[in-house]
Amino acid sequence: MYDSTLYHMKKLLSNIYLQKRFFIVLTILVLGFLLSYMVPNIFGAVKLLFYVFALIFLVDIILVFASKGGITGHRSVPEKLSNGDENEINISLSNSYLFPVGLKILDEVPHQFQKRDFGIYTTLGKGKEKRFNYYLRPTERGVYSFGNLNVFANSPIGFISKKYIFGNEQQVPVYPSFLQLRKYDLMAFTNKLFEYGLKKIRRIGHTMEFEQIKDYVLGDDIRNINWKATAKKGGLMVNQYQDEKSQPIYSIIDKGRVMKMPFDGLSLLDYAINATLVISHIALKKHDKAGMFAFAKKIENRVVAERRSSQMNLILETLYNLETNFAESDYSRLYADIKRNITHRSLLLLYTNFETLDALQRQLPYLQAIAKQHLLVVIFFENTELIKFTDEKAETIQQIFEKTIAEKFVYEKKLIVNELRKYGIQTILTKPEHLTINTINKYLEIKARGLI
Repeated sequence: MYDSTLYHMKKLLSNIYLQKRFFIVLTILVLGFLLSYMVPNIFGAVKLLFYVFALIFLVDIILVFASKGGITGHRSVPEKLSNGDENEINISLSNSYLFPVGLKILDEVPHQFQKRDFGIYTTLGKGKEKRFNYYLRPTERGVYSFGNLNVFANSPIGFISKKYIFGNEQQVPVYPSFLQLRKYDLMAFTNKLFEYGLKKIRRIGHTMEFEQIKDYVLGDDIRNINWKATAKKGGLMVNQYQDEKSQPIYSIIDKGRVMKMPFDGLSLLDYAINATLVISHIALKKHDKAGMFAFAKKIENRVVAERRSSQMNLILETLYNLETNFAESDYSRLYADIKRNITHRSLLLLYTNFETLDALQRQLPYLQAIAKQHLLVVIFFENTELIKFTDEKAETIQQIFEKTIAEKFVYEKKLIVNELRKYGIQTILTKPEHLTINTINKYLEIKARGLI
């Protein structure tokens, strides 16, 4: 009996958390007792206030710990989080106390976020339920572990709070940015590209597949008029075309040392992974075959270009499991693998990075050889930090020197573009945050021009 009582007392004390208001009132009383040594007449009043304080403190304990009701709650986390995007996390709380409570919510978010100041402060009325949400932006793929949901509840008196622990520890995988699929899904099938700052694409010639003959309507291209069908029908008839289908589209991800550079929390490799997921989805929607592989010292993470229903899930899982130690990339092995395994002419979207013209010159023979057999698009990145630095005003000789070097590196990127185009290799030089948009635009441009 004694041990049981002692256990409950320890449990009660361990759940009592003194609030700021308690210490403020206690400090005032201590100062009052000190002052009563110099002014003895106020000692009785201070002593009375102390007893009132002790009584209210006891009432507060009874309200929070002994009265009917309590706090219930749970956290709702998506089955998987999207890398580089704001993911919504929901918390639901219910108050069954007979009075409104003040709440302090401390959620144990995964250590990868390093959120030391997380806290939600609110009030919840008697018998009410409330839903809270906050957002997390992961910057690494992998498994993230959520800890306990801790809720501290206090009565309107506010001297103490009671800790509630909802032990719904969860492990959630962080996948490549699947939220971008929804953002860009319709973009490839509408005329709203200009809203994203993209150029409009004019279809050139008739390098598309014939679809049907239909009645002429205002706005149809008069060059598509079918004169034989017009004479037979007695009214204007036009040929309707559609993009060629079932063309192999491969995303090739360089997972070597040059892709380790971080921008806005994400590495260039993660930007490439996110763009690969989106462009594969759009290619499949356009009835092309989507595939991918990655390379560094060797070729890995291969998904053969197909149009099957499970292709997107296969690509998503492959991108999720893509790992690297950022070794030096072997372009000779890349060329040999493409020549051996990709026999049909395909669109190859190569995500890599070149910082200097010399770095390109070492790999240029392999890129030229690949471009002879396939339509190669080399996609690499602007150094946005250097560009930002060149826009700053230089005031000292040291700053002038540093700015001159930065401008040289920025200019060298443009030389790399010209060098690749000189050999007929398509290029995209893009800011990391615009990678997905620019890649989609290039793919649609190539389709419209019938280059593959």
